[in-house]
Amino acid sequence: MSVDLTLVWAGLLAFAVFAYIVMDGFDLGVGILFPTLKAGDQRDKAMNSIAPVWDGNETWLILGGGGLFAAFPLAYAVLMPAVYTPIIAMLLGLVFRGVAFEYRWRTVRAKPIWDVAFFGGSLLAAFSQGVTLGAILQGVEVSGRAYGGGSWDWLSPFSLLTGAAVVVGYALLGATWLNMKTEGALQTHARSQAWKLGPATLLMIGAVSLATPFLDGEYARRWFDWPGVLLTAQVPLLVLIVAAAFFWTMRQKREVWPFLLSLGLFAVTFAGLGVSVFPYAVPDEITLWQAAAPASSQLFMLVGALILIPIILAYTAYAYWVFRGKVGDDGYH
Repeated sequence: MSVDLTLVWAGLLAFAVFAYIVMDGFDLGVGILFPTLKAGDQRDKAMNSIAPVWDGNETWLILGGGGLFAAFPLAYAVLMPAVYTPIIAMLLGLVFRGVAFEYRWRTVRAKPIWDVAFFGGSLLAAFSQGVTLGAILQGVEVSGRAYGGGSWDWLSPFSLLTGAAVVVGYALLGATWLNMKTEGALQTHARSQAWKLGPATLLMIGAVSLATPFLDGEYARRWFDWPGVLLTAQVPLLVLIVAAAFFWTMRQKREVWPFLLSLGLFAVTFAGLGVSVFPYAVPDEITLWQAAAPASSQLFMLVGALILIPIILAYTAYAYWVFRGKVGDDGYH
């Protein structure tokens, strides 16, 4: 039986993107929550909670972008010009937060400035990621084998909605992460924020989900045509189940489960995104197979990916295992 390398690479890129959401989402969320934390001890502990892992999390972003360029070059050539502005904004945000992360520990007088930079960079990176998603979902104009739209086509009410949704969702991940990794007043504050951000995240999921089918008739058909609706209806049902479990564990004052279940909300909505766009690399314009690199190139790259991805997973898991404890006054314990 032959293996469809295009589907294999689509799965690998989907995995890389979701791994980035899982691993970088919570540390961007911590930055988004920064203004709500007390200057000094609370902000220092929040940053210490992500210090061992934050810079390695972006490995998956590089893998996703590089994999798209290598495995689906036509999709890369069409999509990147369409979303240059939010992508550049995202990269600038990541640069600002990275510099702020290092510099705020080396100053006392300018620490408030770097706190603002850390918050601003986190907010900009998260919002830009959501805007990029919305811009792609709403459709990209294709002319021949190139992008045929304008420089500002990415900007729309829908892309702004998805940008806000990602910011709120990442903030929820950040709050549940701090609830899991900290103690005392900071943990209490994080739990309070999670109680607010949980309903806000569900509201955003609902708003984006309701708006998406109206972007394109194909989206509506994939979600609501019979008998496919029997399968797609499981997505909102799973959202409700995961949300109910999230609030129950929050009420029980659990520490680990609210974080895992907030990740579960992202996993279910990510599956819903797959329902909307599959089998297209550029929604309703270019399929995965039309955008794919030659099979020989895909096979060559797959060998490297099958070696590197387990290594990345291994050292990432080891880092999280080593720093699995809570953050106290004297660091991890």
